[in-house]
Amino acid sequence: MTQIDEFLSDADTFTDLVATPAADWAAASPCEGWTAADVVDHVVDTQRDFLAQRGADLGERPAGPPDARWAAHLSAVRDALSDDAFAASEYDGFFGRTTVADTMARFYGFDLLVHGWDLARALGREPAWTEGDMDRIDSALDGFGDNLYHEGVCAPALDVSDDAPRQTRLLARMGRAA
Repeated sequence: MTQIDEFLSDADTFTDLVATPAADWAAASPCEGWTAADVVDHVVDTQRDFLAQRGADLGERPAGPPDARWAAHLSAVRDALSDDAFAASEYDGFFGRTTVADTMARFYGFDLLVHGWDLARALGREPAWTEGDMDRIDSALDGFGDNLYHEGVCAPALDVSDDAPRQTRLLARMGRAA
């Protein structure tokens, strides 16, 4: 599986959540002060900003309800990432030299997994990560180091017992209560 395939697989999982029938987009999410719609908007806006900074033209920001915004956004992202040269383009990132594909898989894939959990909770669903998801999240958190707790990233870690389920421990590490 390529890095782009990995990202798109995470995006498909997020799409399944966004497509929740009769979703209450005004429902509170685990992210303080954010609704379910705000979670979707955050994911859309951060991806759009990153891809635009790298030179992708995704067009106007999608309008309409959150599920329509996400679908239109993801379609534009798929188009941009289908350009192999663009996906392989290098740049100097926060943690050193990297590529668009690597950033989409490692950072934005991580973002989709974590905010997918937030969205599922807001929509009244019980989210569960796979062992593979948790391996990727764990690796990302280790890579972020103390940057994880900078303003606007994650809340301070919560205390949980060492024998708590792995997902609960990961969520607590990101300041989220299971």
